[in-house]
Amino acid sequence: MRRLTLVPMLLVACAFVAPNVTSQTLCDRACLTRVADEYFAAMAAHDPKKAPIAPNARFTEQTQVTAVGDGLWTTASEAPTTFKIYVADPVAGQIGGIVMMKDAGTPIQLAVRLKVQNRQIVEAEHLIWTNINANSQANLQTPRPGLLATVLPAERLPREVLFLYAHGYYDAIEQSDGKAVPFADDCVRREGGIHTAGPRPAAAGAPPVTAPAAGPTSAQGSGMGSMTCAAQLDTRFMSYIESINLRRVWIADEEKGLVFGLSMFHHPMNEKVLTLVYPDGTRGPRDMTTQRQFDMAAAHIIKVRDRKIHEIEATGAVLPVNSKNGWSDFLR
Repeated sequence: MRRLTLVPMLLVACAFVAPNVTSQTLCDRACLTRVADEYFAAMAAHDPKKAPIAPNARFTEQTQVTAVGDGLWTTASEAPTTFKIYVADPVAGQIGGIVMMKDAGTPIQLAVRLKVQNRQIVEAEHLIWTNINANSQANLQTPRPGLLATVLPAERLPREVLFLYAHGYYDAIEQSDGKAVPFADDCVRREGGIHTAGPRPAAAGAPPVTAPAAGPTSAQGSGMGSMTCAAQLDTRFMSYIESINLRRVWIADEEKGLVFGLSMFHHPMNEKVLTLVYPDGTRGPRDMTTQRQFDMAAAHIIKVRDRKIHEIEATGAVLPVNSKNGWSDFLR
């Protein structure tokens, strides 16, 4: 069972994930942020010429190869305003982000990745989450302050180590092991704006989670959503996720302690009834017999400070099972 161990050997081993950097790809954090803002402004104006997009740029939306100017470019009605989380990485020449904007007047959450060379966008991809409901709207007005806070210089981790935290998080989910990566006790996970793990005010003083008469079906609808990020994974609550494939952990911001990851969550639903193991040692079922097979093209932004994961912001697009991501010929 893999667990995150931060040793020099691993730092060397993971260095291969960093793309080559040349003078042609150099665009600092301010430059990357400006490019992203120009990209969104151009999209709201339905005019790709207003953004620094290379003539041969490759673009996918919901994992499908699409012509620049099509898809969300034709229907976007408002660029991101108050909810923007950017992860800018000059070393990779890329910026990833999760933002709120409007599509034909309707709020959507969008994950975006832009690759910049010679100060032009050569790659762009969108993952759109449309299920913005009453339970998530309040969490999608502004980003959590912790996500945007600058990490003190003495406490910053190298981008290669931030990559390890992201992979460690994926491993923790696959293995149902809350100790596979260091989680803070105050870690909060939000998915599409919905609070799915970690302490929340409504749960203050609540008794520990025990086995209910009928097993919980979702984190949102049960006390499972108030458990710590680590303890929830230990229950096997997310063991219906068989694998996390096509991991692209390329983008990190050392100043903010943020890492941006893209992946494909694979849900073949082979196990129809999960066995959950509660903190008190009792067991209970989670009935998944009505859940259809699906994959989730997912985007995650993970905040690391004090060498622990404190915030997780996630979004993505629900796809048919065994979907490709638009950037690889393979499923895994």
